[in-house]
Amino acid sequence: MDFETATQKAKSFTKTPPDNVFLEFYGLFKQATVGDCNVAQPGALDLKGKAKWNAWNGNKGMSQDAAKAAYVAAYEKYAPQYA
Repeated sequence: MDFETATQKAKSFTKTPPDNVFLEFYGLFKQATVGDCNVAQPGALDLKGKAKWNAWNGNKGMSQDAAKAAYVAAYEKYAPQYA
C-alpha cells in the first residue's frame, strides 16, 4: 500500500480513533507532506493546537519518505480496529 492510498483509507475509518491515534496519524502526515515542523508552538491555552504541534514536532528529523512509510505502517496497525 502506498502513502496516498493509506491517507484516503484512514479518512474513511468507520470508527473514530482516540486522540492519541489521531495525533500519531497527524504528526506523520505533516512530517511526510511538509517536513520538519515550521510553525511556532501555540500558546498554553490552545490545547488542541499544542497537541497537534507536539505530534508533528515529535517526528523532527525524520525524512519525508520515512514518515510516509511510518504512516502506512500506522494505518495497517490501526485499520483492523477502526476501518
